[in-house]
Amino acid sequence: MMNTASIYSQPVVAYLQRNGLNSLNPKAALIDMDGTLYDSMVNHTAAWHRLISETGIPCTRDEFYLYEGRTGAATIDALFVRGLGRHATDEEKERLYHLKTVYFQELPPVEVMPGAPAVMEAFKVFGLKRVLVTGSGQSSLINRLDSDYPGIFLPELRITSRSVSRGKPDPEPYLKAMELAGVRPDQSIVLENAPLGVEAGHRSGAFTIAVTTGPIPAEEMWRAGADIVFPSMPALAENIVLLLTTLRDTRL
Repeated sequence: MMNTASIYSQPVVAYLQRNGLNSLNPKAALIDMDGTLYDSMVNHTAAWHRLISETGIPCTRDEFYLYEGRTGAATIDALFVRGLGRHATDEEKERLYHLKTVYFQELPPVEVMPGAPAVMEAFKVFGLKRVLVTGSGQSSLINRLDSDYPGIFLPELRITSRSVSRGKPDPEPYLKAMELAGVRPDQSIVLENAPLGVEAGHRSGAFTIAVTTGPIPAEEMWRAGADIVFPSMPALAENIVLLLTTLRDTRL
């Protein structure tokens, strides 16, 4: 076996062995938005907690970190089933998600996630196509991508909640992203910060990088199928060149 002398050789080799591959040829990075590109989950969880509490369904703010990656409609429906014993109607899903968006926009503007621009630039330098894969449909952040991440995300390489019929943890969002980019799973890298998204990336067959940018512990990321876990986006930014080099150069 030949591989680069890297601290990241072991997770790369484990991925190759699990998938019956001799090598990787990374061509695309499939990237989540909330909690990855933007430090937005504090606002999202506050807006969700306010909305669902107003419906009379008991909930805690922290539980919404675990729902990250689901579409808004799927989140509302699951909470209706749990709290009210019935499914939400399409009208309720649309109305409540709109109200959640209003609550989110009332909060202070979110900042770009520290470290994320450097990670995106590394993907670009390595020649990887960058595909946005978000369970959100909120234009308030999606519309900021061109100014906050200039030249990173082409308009035609974006998967949102409106692009799929099944959101994360189903692999459909990442499989559709691969179709857009014209790549196979073994040519894809997923970047996620939540267990549902990590599970979706893992099930899609991509090498899945998890970053803990909220209160969810790293153990949950490993349990969801992450190939490697970093404690923060700045930590990933410091090591992304070495990791990408290892992914590109490791051979079995």
